[in-house]
Amino acid sequence: MNIQVVPEHKLSSVAPLHQQCSVEKKEVELILVKDQNGLQYCTSSAVVPGTTPGPLHGGPPGSSDGEERETWGKKMDFLLSVIGFAVDLANVWRFPYLCYKNGGGAFLIPYILFLFIAGMPLFYMELALGQYNREGAATVWKICPIFKGVGYTVILIALYVGFYYNVIIAWSLHYLFSSMTSELPWLRCGNSWNSDNCTDPKYINGTLFGNRTSYAKNKSTPAAEYYERGVLHLHESKGIGDLGLPRWELTLCLVVVVFILYFSLWKGVKSSGKVVYITATMPYIVLFVLLIRGITLPGAIDGIRAYLHIDFKQLNNPKVWIDAATQIFYSLGAGFGVLIAFASYNKFDNNCYRDALLTSSVNCITSFFSGFAIFSVLGYMAHKHGVKIEDVATEGPGLVFIIYPEAISTLPGSTFWAIVFFIMLLTLGIDSSMGGMEAVITGLTDDFKILKKNRKLFTFITAFGTFLVALFCITNGGIYVLTLLDSYAAGTSILFGVLIEAIGVSWFYGVDRFTDDIERMMGFRPGLYWRLCWKFVSPAFLLFVVIASIVTSTGLTLDDYVFPQWSNVVGWLVAMSSMSLVPIYAIYKFFSMPGTFKERIAYCVTPEHEHHLVAEGNVRQFTLKHWLAI
Repeated sequence: MNIQVVPEHKLSSVAPLHQQCSVEKKEVELILVKDQNGLQYCTSSAVVPGTTPGPLHGGPPGSSDGEERETWGKKMDFLLSVIGFAVDLANVWRFPYLCYKNGGGAFLIPYILFLFIAGMPLFYMELALGQYNREGAATVWKICPIFKGVGYTVILIALYVGFYYNVIIAWSLHYLFSSMTSELPWLRCGNSWNSDNCTDPKYINGTLFGNRTSYAKNKSTPAAEYYERGVLHLHESKGIGDLGLPRWELTLCLVVVVFILYFSLWKGVKSSGKVVYITATMPYIVLFVLLIRGITLPGAIDGIRAYLHIDFKQLNNPKVWIDAATQIFYSLGAGFGVLIAFASYNKFDNNCYRDALLTSSVNCITSFFSGFAIFSVLGYMAHKHGVKIEDVATEGPGLVFIIYPEAISTLPGSTFWAIVFFIMLLTLGIDSSMGGMEAVITGLTDDFKILKKNRKLFTFITAFGTFLVALFCITNGGIYVLTLLDSYAAGTSILFGVLIEAIGVSWFYGVDRFTDDIERMMGFRPGLYWRLCWKFVSPAFLLFVVIASIVTSTGLTLDDYVFPQWSNVVGWLVAMSSMSLVPIYAIYKFFSMPGTFKERIAYCVTPEHEHHLVAEGNVRQFTLKHWLAI
């Protein structure tokens, strides 16, 4: 850096200085000139103290000069928001079961490997990308305009996920309200929703099943019938083509969930940053309490032993590696635009490297820790009914809405334990849903200024829109719609989106330039390990997971119900609706640029603040040095 007094006859050589710098004229004007990638930034003492540094003040090229961006009230607001988003229901209902069925402790080998070579690098990349450019998922692509469609892709996917994820939170709220009785409604048969086949659990043991089914798949227990018949009313639907009307109890619960989300987000990070102090910390308190209670139960040690058993032979199965790769990806939540949105509200010099290591580690440790709370209770269930652990072990809604509630109902003080458990599920879901909705709101308000001026109204419209679509998921056959969306809306499409994002940042924008950005923020450059992961390992990992996702894709099923072929077609149309935005926007951008074919390509891949270099014929991406840089 040099402080220079710029003579008048040289002003023309400092790029179009007057066009880029709005600096008050003084008798002696000191201009700080810094050469970055051919563009010279400038600043002066005329900068108003307290304003966010923009490109003209030595700050990021994405921020607007003189426009102050909202920031987190405290650093802890940001950390808890990221942890709250990343730690969701899947940490409780999916990871423990995956770990158990894929070799126990042996599963941790591919899981931790993928965490270090792909999960953490992608997590770090998104935080740095958002923090440096101070933009949402769409406008952050000022660094390489042709990739802006990726931003719209992840925003649309985040919106799709909100359609059905809020429904699962509404189920948790319904169970929470239902738990506020002296006797839990799923304890015994004889209720209005029970069928004639309902069987009291105390009469169910290992000899009743034989080899036909497992306890977890048994649909005649009071807990299973309460979930499927009392809450979902699944027995009143013949399939996805027979939905019926929304259930009024679930509709009211959904209204409450949407109102919680709206009032958490309507004032931006100033309000959401305070809500996470409850929603992000509560699950840890409850998990710890449930673990202490769980390990005191008979059979708990057998459950934990089954969870931790090590079977290295499982590592020869490719499915185990695919499960580890997909779990680490979905668990950390990279690619939904949430991390970019959250990081964009950080202070420019925040150490996002430390944040990435901390929050991604906390997320994975939480997954592992939750397995002890889950399997101690599964061990108790197996002991109580005289069956093997494998007969009660399951994942997804079946675990948290059937097996675990049934176990709780048999404990002294069952009402208390049920309330505590469902508060945990509620808080796990709320802050993850808040993150997804914030990605949509930040991504679009940064792109369309009219929405930013009316953020509260736009937040309400977004929340109300997700409510209307979610009504399809709380009908008698709503579980079929939810299953379809869960399988297709954020399956292959989100993997594809992050793959393109990684390629856009690492190859087209350039790892070396991205590294320079990070150094400008934090004062140190990422090491060779991170640069190699960003350029080669992470894209290769994502390509592997995308291919595995497509190859292992099968027709939709839900227990014994096989979805009709047309529903699979609808599912792929939903997936393609988001993925198609990448090529559609790229084509639009190309034809909207002026000049020859080569100049249009140059404009499309050159950061917007460097477009003047295209006219000079100085295009980085047209040199071999750019593509070989690390």
